[in-house]
Amino acid sequence: MSAFPPASLVVPEIAIARRGGDVRLTVAALVAPDDVPADVVGRLERRLAALRTAPPPLLDPDPAGRARIVGSMPPEHYEDAVARAVERIRAGAVEKVVLAREVQVRAPRDHDPAALLGVLRDAFPGCYVLALGRGDATLIAASPELLVRREGLRASTVALAGSAGRSADPAVDAHLGERLMRSEKDREEHAIVARRIERALAPLSVWVTAADEPAIVRIVNIQHLATPIRAQLAAPLGAIDLAGALHPTPAVGGEPHAAAARLIPALEGLDRGWYAGAVGWSDANEDGEFCVALRCALLEGPVARCYAGVGVVADSDPAAELAETEIKLGALLPVLAA
Repeated sequence: MSAFPPASLVVPEIAIARRGGDVRLTVAALVAPDDVPADVVGRLERRLAALRTAPPPLLDPDPAGRARIVGSMPPEHYEDAVARAVERIRAGAVEKVVLAREVQVRAPRDHDPAALLGVLRDAFPGCYVLALGRGDATLIAASPELLVRREGLRASTVALAGSAGRSADPAVDAHLGERLMRSEKDREEHAIVARRIERALAPLSVWVTAADEPAIVRIVNIQHLATPIRAQLAAPLGAIDLAGALHPTPAVGGEPHAAAARLIPALEGLDRGWYAGAVGWSDANEDGEFCVALRCALLEGPVARCYAGVGVVADSDPAAELAETEIKLGALLPVLAA
């Protein structure tokens, strides 16, 4: 984790942005006081000339040896952590707390971040697929969660909390979604997130509006309750500042935040690193978009540390919450352990 500091802001040498049919390339250079402009331009031209179009590498379909999946802690530890969190919630210490667990995939050889990125991009087209390299480590993710999007004075986000599995049978899949919509436990977990986001945006905005009812958002292996939230900003607050005002939401932290932040590390017993952190971009106009690093893994050589968490409320059942982490881990484990 040492390669991943608490925060990191990078000005990329080359940035390619695509919105619909509009594709733009931006090149940046670090210029010293005594640099000659013509030399800087030549350096950039050589860098652009080195670019090439190529598909991502493929995963080895028949690797030598088998990957091993091991829990950093036994499942019983996680169930006990959930049970203790429920006790604290029922005692009035917190309203909600999000607890994560870590599962490691130990492969016979180093994981290939570029190949994995290509697989995730194809498998999860509706998610934010990312890879962040720091030294010999790479954080890779296929996250369904938007933290904030800023376009001028318009800000938008989505409260995403409350989950259920998927089924290949359309009728069963629809039943799972309907049961999720009717679940008092999941609806309350979701409402806590939506209320906090609206409260955070209110002092920064002329108005804030949210959908009256959550909708079901379905991705490959899981479905969530989702409430779109929009705001008209009172002043041109930049995307990075907006992300700071909203993060962490109760979808990844807890409510109230200060109490949950003290409780989480004591119950989890792990170093989250950049799991559940804000990842995104901002341009020269301070527009931008940030997602939350969920359904992610930290790749270090042959070891991949996968993370998944759930929101714990007063009615949470430890065994059910453990099962939900297994569903969420199912986004990456089949790819990493193939």
